[in-house]
Amino acid sequence: MLHLTRTTSDSADFRALVHLLDQDLQVRDGAEHTFYAQFNKVDAIRHVVVAYLGAEPVGCGAFKEFTRELVEIKRMFVQPAHRGQGIAPAILTALEQWAQTLHYRGCVLETGKKQPEAIRLYQKSGYHGIPNYGQYVGVENSVCMQKDF
Repeated sequence: MLHLTRTTSDSADFRALVHLLDQDLQVRDGAEHTFYAQFNKVDAIRHVVVAYLGAEPVGCGAFKEFTRELVEIKRMFVQPAHRGQGIAPAILTALEQWAQTLHYRGCVLETGKKQPEAIRLYQKSGYHGIPNYGQYVGVENSVCMQKDF
């Protein structure tokens, strides 16, 4: 049975999952990985969700404040063997609900064109495309999205 736990970036399980995420992204993004990696540091993230099946950590996600009204979804990942089981939508929903309890009015995120399954997840979850923001302006592979509550 799936169990979601709120934690911080100090979680060893979160850090282990992020390591697997970074390995996956390095393969997908190739030479562009170094550019993206600089924006995905995990130290001092206070809002992290780790998904467990039994005692096994199988997925994660996090958010950081983006503006006073919006959070940025970060570090979404589900282990390949556990994909397609509704884990990513459960994590995303838990992050959104947490952000709402903290009085944010929505979420933004950045993903890559080389991650079509992530784009589909976000579209199915009510996110829509927005102009690339911040460090992603002018980056051809980046897809930025937003969802308002």
